[in-house]
Amino acid sequence: METDPLLVSSPQKNTSACCGLVDNSSCSNPDSGYYGGTPRCRKFSYTATQSAAYTMIQEDDGDLYMQQATVFLEDAVQYRSINHRVDSKSLRLYRWYYSKVCQWGLGATIFVILAVAFVEKPSSLTMASDIRYRVAPWEPPCGLTESIEMVCFLIFVADVSVKSYLIGWEEFRKNKWLIAYIFVIAFSILDWMVSLGLHCEEAVRIRRLLRPFFLLQNSSLMKKTLKCIKRTVPEITSVMLLLAVHLCLFTMFGMLLFAWGKDSNGNAEWQAYFSNLPDSLTSLLVLLTTANNPDVMIPAYSKNRFYCIFFILFCGFGTYLLMNLLTAIIYNQFRGYLLISIQTSLLRRRLGIRAGFEVMCSQCQSMTGINEHVENVNTEMVLKILQGVHIKPFYKEAIIQKAQQYADGSISANQFQKLFDELDKDTIKQHPPKPEYQRVFLQKLQFIFSHQYFSLAGNVVALANIICICAALVIEADKAVSEHYDYFLGAINCFFIVYYLLEMILKIFAFGFKGYVSRSSNIFDGFVTVLLLCLQITIFAMYSFPHPRWDPDVKELMSLWEMVRLVNILIVFRFLRIIPNIKLMSLVASTLHDLVKNLRAFAGILVVVYYAFAVLGVMLFEGVITAPGNMSAVVNSSAPNTTVNYTATCGTYEQLEYWPNNFDDFAATLVLLYNIMVVNNWQVFMDAFARYSTPWSKLYFVAWWLTSSVMWVNLFVALILENFIHKWDRIHHSSISDEDQAECQMTVQSMFREFLQEPTEEELLSKLEQHPHLNIKR
Repeated sequence: METDPLLVSSPQKNTSACCGLVDNSSCSNPDSGYYGGTPRCRKFSYTATQSAAYTMIQEDDGDLYMQQATVFLEDAVQYRSINHRVDSKSLRLYRWYYSKVCQWGLGATIFVILAVAFVEKPSSLTMASDIRYRVAPWEPPCGLTESIEMVCFLIFVADVSVKSYLIGWEEFRKNKWLIAYIFVIAFSILDWMVSLGLHCEEAVRIRRLLRPFFLLQNSSLMKKTLKCIKRTVPEITSVMLLLAVHLCLFTMFGMLLFAWGKDSNGNAEWQAYFSNLPDSLTSLLVLLTTANNPDVMIPAYSKNRFYCIFFILFCGFGTYLLMNLLTAIIYNQFRGYLLISIQTSLLRRRLGIRAGFEVMCSQCQSMTGINEHVENVNTEMVLKILQGVHIKPFYKEAIIQKAQQYADGSISANQFQKLFDELDKDTIKQHPPKPEYQRVFLQKLQFIFSHQYFSLAGNVVALANIICICAALVIEADKAVSEHYDYFLGAINCFFIVYYLLEMILKIFAFGFKGYVSRSSNIFDGFVTVLLLCLQITIFAMYSFPHPRWDPDVKELMSLWEMVRLVNILIVFRFLRIIPNIKLMSLVASTLHDLVKNLRAFAGILVVVYYAFAVLGVMLFEGVITAPGNMSAVVNSSAPNTTVNYTATCGTYEQLEYWPNNFDDFAATLVLLYNIMVVNNWQVFMDAFARYSTPWSKLYFVAWWLTSSVMWVNLFVALILENFIHKWDRIHHSSISDEDQAECQMTVQSMFREFLQEPTEEELLSKLEQHPHLNIKR
């Protein structure tokens, strides 16, 4: 266990002016807490083990204090735990490990180990996944992908070794993720050795199922999310049980209701959907997702209209009541557990900030050579340490500016914590100042072209351009491509492109180039405008003006029709510029942006689940579905004396030609899993693989439906609701403009900020005393 001290002795120096000292007599209020008023005086004693490392640190304890404070503050910014080694060498290794280069390298290694599935046998390196047309893919030689895997495993071994060393043995024994990390690496290497021993001809590679673990363990927020999901599952068990009872009861009712005597001739409902218990359960389970509605009730409904009551009651209670109730429970329970997790992250941040403050206080105490604990630190010391903290520049600038406002030259623990409140504030991009023109005429032009009405006029012109394109498409919809005459549309587009170019130049004149590119909407607008201009110049150079009719016999690198079509696509795409100018649309777009940018942990878990189910699907169903031998036989199957290879019943996998959806390679499996998650015609896949393999294969598809469509989609809906409601409330209770609201960056922590409780001073000091490497004692 690490025993390097937080405080080491040093020769007494006359530095009382640089550190704020508090007399014991000033601490008469025993109830004053961290956030309640003046911080109470605390006396700490620091223990240390006399060792060679201690002697080396003693020679330059000031640098050690700087390193410790800097690392603790970086831990606070990133919501990391501070329970790691704090000696000089370990801190340098710690900062290197969490540097961008190292973390990007580790992320690239995880990406490579996951991407191997697309190359290794069965390879996905074919243009088509359709089993009727797919050629034999290129298969890597034995040892190629295995070599890549081994390099990745060695990097993971180095990763777990560094992590284990940095946190120490005591923390390592408590960390289940690191222990599991070691076991996964060891088992993967063992399975890798088996593969080489069998010359890469083994039927099953278990290590493929374990690869998503490397992605999962590398993200603390992803692990928190998984923990919240695990805790949410038992809470929704009651609704799932009620849903199962509902399904079973209606299954029995259906089998009894549609059994019209022993003679099943003419009883299409019973034959197709309720002939036995597995088919009945499957039919109603699919109906719960509305994928086979109204097909499942048509045979009975055609006989008697009152049979529709059975299906309406089933869907009304199951689909619209229980499933939506399940969404509400998932939202409520997961939100509660996620709130607890975010509360833990807040404690980590506050603890890291307080640890950095205590280190600086200890440095002052060491420099002055007194026994009483220092309660204030010098502002210059704080500014010096902040300069070395790796943090986003705008955050660092805001914190430094706030620290410089303390005129007395010292900062207390409470004030030091409040410095980092800047991290929780919305960050709005600051735009450069507009250029200053001396002439009054130019100033008036600048005012006009920088006004929001000028952008609004540009949106009206873009809408007019879209209307012209729509009119041209409607007029020439029934004409062949060779009959299209693009002169008028080309002339109209040319006029609009000139306007777009003029608008961009005038905005650059009004805002300046730096001010123009500081707005993301202008970057998008200008980029598309430049592309349109280049395409228009290319059209003029190749086809002159007016454009000739399109000649299909003339072979060009890109025909006139293709160029005009590309111009129209870019113009339609440019119309997205109106999004920031419509309040509700801007709110929706910014919500989606925040989901993509800040909720990557949830998407990461979805990747983990997709990957695991895809690998399992390839193991279970690779090569199960075979291509038909004679495709023409399907068309001529009604002809007399014609031999056919199979009968394509209407609505089946074969009749719908779903051949590209299979488990024959990893890429095709991912697409198939997505199609099942959408639940449109997912019963077709379930029926096909039950026929080609075994009826027990339905369990795989039902498990994937429960995991993806029921659990994950509902969870994602809950997160969208939380994000949208938070932004909606912030817009209606904030003085920030709508344009700036669209550019506000929001994190998962900020979504729940108003519901979090600040930790008390006693809680922070208690956690610091339990630090395994600082050895702080009250």
